[in-house]
Amino acid sequence: MWVFGYGSLLWNPGFEPVEQVRADLPGYRRSFCMLSIHHRGTPEDPGLVLALDAVEAVEVCAGLALRVHDREKEHVLQELRARELISSAYVEKWVDLPLADGRIARAVTYVVDRDHAQYCRYALDQQAQIIAGAVGGRGPNPEYLFKTADMLRDLGIPDPQLDYLAEKVANLTKSA
Repeated sequence: MWVFGYGSLLWNPGFEPVEQVRADLPGYRRSFCMLSIHHRGTPEDPGLVLALDAVEAVEVCAGLALRVHDREKEHVLQELRARELISSAYVEKWVDLPLADGRIARAVTYVVDRDHAQYCRYALDQQAQIIAGAVGGRGPNPEYLFKTADMLRDLGIPDPQLDYLAEKVANLTKSA
Protein backbone atom coordinates (compact mmCIF):
# COMPACT_ATOMS: atom_id res chain seq x y z
CA MET A 1 0.00 0.00 0.00
CA TRP A 2 1.21 3.49 -0.89
CA VAL A 3 0.15 6.84 0.58
CA PHE A 4 0.53 10.15 -1.29
CA GLY A 5 1.80 12.88 1.02
CA TYR A 6 1.59 16.53 0.00
CA GLY A 7 1.17 18.40 3.33
CA SER A 8 1.71 17.25 6.91
CA LEU A 9 2.08 13.63 5.77
CA LEU A 10 5.44 14.72 4.33
CA TRP A 11 6.90 15.44 7.77
CA ASN A 12 4.49 13.53 10.03
CA PRO A 13 3.11 10.47 8.23
CA GLY A 14 2.21 8.69 11.47
CA PHE A 15 3.99 5.52 10.34
CA GLU A 16 7.49 4.49 9.28
CA PRO A 17 7.53 4.18 5.47
CA VAL A 18 9.54 1.26 4.10
CA GLU A 19 10.14 3.32 0.97
CA GLN A 20 9.57 6.90 -0.09
CA VAL A 21 9.77 8.21 -3.62
CA ARG A 22 9.07 11.62 -5.17
CA ALA A 23 5.75 11.57 -6.99
CA ASP A 24 3.65 13.99 -9.04
CA LEU A 25 -0.13 13.63 -8.97
CA PRO A 26 -1.68 15.12 -12.12
CA GLY A 27 -4.95 17.02 -11.99
CA TYR A 28 -4.52 18.42 -8.47
CA ARG A 29 -2.84 21.29 -6.67
CA ARG A 30 -1.77 21.71 -3.05
CA SER A 31 -3.80 24.59 -1.59
CA PHE A 32 -4.77 26.09 1.76
CA CYS A 33 -8.42 25.61 0.84
CA MET A 34 -9.74 23.84 3.93
CA LEU A 35 -10.79 25.45 7.18
CA SER A 36 -9.35 23.50 10.09
CA ILE A 37 -11.67 23.24 13.06
CA HIS A 38 -9.91 20.35 14.83
CA HIS A 39 -6.18 20.02 14.19
CA ARG A 40 -5.00 23.60 13.48
CA GLY A 41 -7.96 25.70 14.57
CA THR A 42 -11.29 25.52 16.37
CA PRO A 43 -14.92 25.94 15.26
CA GLU A 44 -14.82 29.44 16.80
CA ASP A 45 -11.44 30.37 15.28
CA PRO A 46 -10.67 28.11 12.31
CA GLY A 47 -7.21 27.72 10.88
CA LEU A 48 -6.29 26.62 7.38
CA VAL A 49 -4.79 23.34 6.24
CA LEU A 50 -3.62 22.09 2.90
CA ALA A 51 -5.78 19.95 0.69
CA LEU A 52 -5.60 18.51 -2.78
CA ASP A 53 -7.90 20.60 -4.93
CA ALA A 54 -8.92 19.24 -8.34
CA VAL A 55 -7.69 21.41 -11.22
CA GLU A 56 -6.81 21.10 -14.89
CA ALA A 57 -5.12 17.82 -15.80
CA VAL A 58 -2.03 19.75 -16.93
CA GLU A 59 -1.28 20.84 -13.33
CA VAL A 60 0.43 18.46 -10.93
CA CYS A 61 0.94 18.32 -7.18
CA ALA A 62 4.47 17.25 -6.28
CA GLY A 63 4.91 15.25 -3.10
CA LEU A 64 6.03 11.90 -1.77
CA ALA A 65 4.75 8.39 -2.26
CA LEU A 66 5.15 6.58 1.06
CA ARG A 67 5.04 2.78 1.00
CA VAL A 68 3.48 1.09 4.00
CA HIS A 69 4.87 -2.21 5.27
CA ASP A 70 2.50 -5.05 4.29
CA ARG A 71 1.87 -6.09 7.89
CA GLU A 72 0.87 -2.50 8.83
CA LYS A 73 -1.56 -1.75 5.96
CA GLU A 74 -4.83 -2.13 7.87
CA HIS A 75 -3.56 -0.30 10.94
CA VAL A 76 -2.12 2.60 8.91
CA LEU A 77 -5.29 2.93 6.86
CA GLN A 78 -7.38 3.07 10.06
CA GLU A 79 -5.05 5.71 11.54
CA LEU A 80 -5.12 7.79 8.35
CA ARG A 81 -8.91 7.66 8.24
CA ALA A 82 -9.16 8.74 11.88
CA ARG A 83 -6.79 11.63 11.19
CA GLU A 84 -7.89 12.78 7.74
CA LEU A 85 -11.62 12.06 7.77
CA ILE A 86 -12.32 13.65 11.16
CA SER A 87 -14.91 16.07 9.72
CA SER A 88 -15.68 14.57 6.30
CA ALA A 89 -14.12 17.56 4.52
CA TYR A 90 -11.67 15.20 2.81
CA VAL A 91 -12.67 12.39 0.50
CA GLU A 92 -10.50 9.28 0.47
CA LYS A 93 -9.35 8.57 -3.06
CA TRP A 94 -7.26 5.78 -4.57
CA VAL A 95 -5.14 7.02 -7.46
CA ASP A 96 -2.61 5.69 -9.94
CA LEU A 97 0.38 7.74 -8.84
CA PRO A 98 3.35 8.27 -11.18
CA LEU A 99 6.59 7.87 -9.21
CA ALA A 100 9.78 9.72 -10.12
CA ASP A 101 11.53 6.42 -10.89
CA GLY A 102 8.98 5.54 -13.59
CA ARG A 103 6.78 3.14 -11.61
CA ILE A 104 3.06 3.68 -11.13
CA ALA A 105 1.83 3.06 -7.58
CA ARG A 106 -1.76 2.59 -6.47
CA ALA A 107 -1.93 5.08 -3.60
CA VAL A 108 -4.45 6.43 -1.15
CA THR A 109 -4.73 10.18 -0.77
CA TYR A 110 -7.16 12.69 0.64
CA VAL A 111 -8.87 15.25 -1.61
CA VAL A 112 -11.00 18.18 -0.46
CA ASP A 113 -14.75 17.94 -0.95
CA ARG A 114 -15.60 21.25 -2.65
CA ASP A 115 -19.21 20.95 -1.46
CA HIS A 116 -18.20 20.71 2.20
CA ALA A 117 -18.67 23.73 4.50
CA GLN A 118 -14.93 23.72 5.32
CA TYR A 119 -13.91 24.25 1.67
CA CYS A 120 -12.74 27.82 1.12
CA ARG A 121 -10.84 30.03 -1.30
CA TYR A 122 -9.03 33.06 0.12
CA ALA A 123 -6.39 35.37 -1.30
CA LEU A 124 -2.86 34.65 -0.06
CA ASP A 125 -2.72 37.64 2.29
CA GLN A 126 -5.99 36.60 3.93
CA GLN A 127 -4.68 33.04 4.25
CA ALA A 128 -1.62 34.42 6.04
CA GLN A 129 -3.79 36.38 8.50
CA ILE A 130 -5.85 33.28 9.33
CA ILE A 131 -2.83 30.97 9.67
CA ALA A 132 -0.88 33.44 11.83
CA GLY A 133 -3.44 33.42 14.65
CA ALA A 134 -4.99 29.95 14.65
CA VAL A 135 -4.28 27.11 17.10
CA GLY A 136 -5.94 23.69 17.24
CA GLY A 137 -5.63 20.29 18.86
CA ARG A 138 -2.37 19.48 17.05
CA GLY A 139 -0.81 22.86 17.70
CA PRO A 140 -0.35 26.29 16.14
CA ASN A 141 -1.32 26.75 12.51
CA PRO A 142 1.97 28.56 11.68
CA GLU A 143 3.92 25.48 12.80
CA TYR A 144 2.02 23.37 10.22
CA LEU A 145 2.81 25.88 7.46
CA PHE A 146 6.50 26.26 8.40
CA LYS A 147 7.14 22.51 8.69
CA THR A 148 5.47 21.83 5.36
CA ALA A 149 7.30 24.65 3.56
CA ASP A 150 10.64 23.54 5.08
CA MET A 151 10.06 19.92 4.06
CA LEU A 152 9.15 20.89 0.50
CA ARG A 153 12.37 22.95 0.27
CA ASP A 154 14.39 20.03 1.69
CA LEU A 155 12.87 17.74 -0.95
CA GLY A 156 13.64 20.22 -3.71
CA ILE A 157 9.95 20.75 -4.48
CA PRO A 158 9.28 24.39 -5.36
CA ASP A 159 6.07 25.92 -4.03
CA PRO A 160 6.18 29.70 -4.38
CA GLN A 161 2.79 30.18 -2.70
CA LEU A 162 3.88 28.30 0.44
CA ASP A 163 7.17 30.21 0.48
CA TYR A 164 5.25 33.50 0.24
CA LEU A 165 2.87 32.44 3.01
CA ALA A 166 5.72 31.27 5.26
CA GLU A 167 7.48 34.62 4.94
CA LYS A 168 4.26 36.59 5.45
CA VAL A 169 3.19 34.53 8.49
CA ALA A 170 6.69 34.75 10.01
CA ASN A 171 6.48 38.55 9.77
CA LEU A 172 2.95 38.60 11.22
CA THR A 173 3.86 36.39 14.18
CA LYS A 174 7.03 38.41 14.91
CA SER A 175 5.00 41.59 15.20
CA ALA A 176 2.32 39.98 17.37
